Amino acid sequence: MNTQKKIRILFVCMGNICRSPTADAVFRHHVKSAGVDHLIEVDSAGTHAYHIGNPPDERSQRTALKRGYKMDDLRARAVESDDFDEFDYILAMDKENLQLLLQRSPRHHHGKIHLFMKYGESYEDDTEVPDPYFGGHQGFELVLDMVEEASQGLLKHLHETIIFNRNNS
Repeated sequence: MNTQKKIRILFVCMGNICRSPTADAVFRHHVKSAGVDHLIEVDSAGTHAYHIGNPPDERSQRTALKRGYKMDDLRARAVESDDFDEFDYILAMDKENLQLLLQRSPRHHHGKIHLFMKYGESYEDDTEVPDPYFGGHQGFELVLDMVEEASQGLLKHLHETIIFNRNNS
């Protein structure tokens, strides 16, 4: 029986209805497609409690579904203090939410809190995923493009640094 602890990843934006559930759905899809869903657990949350219990924004869902990502099962939740202990990677969509996470977390957890786009190979480490909430359809497409690229980069990082090492120990 495999008792190995799963790698736990939390995606965070402000309200947990656009960017972070998109990242959650896209990354879960890629993890499952790569056959490593038994090794990786994915969740998302918001730094603000605006939309607790609500499904992702309909525009996010429609845009994601067109590319084969399903997220209607997700519900918004707020980041909780236990999340800093429970998750191995806490990935913020923008600098404002990154700062809020760093302020709320114990200092010894700061090393696991980063901007998500750090894993996008064609982006700078400090690139933000823009909030599409008040914009048009193109904003949701851009978010999805960015999330897809960073998801691939994160999966590659996990495979090279963690999964590979676990399988060889």
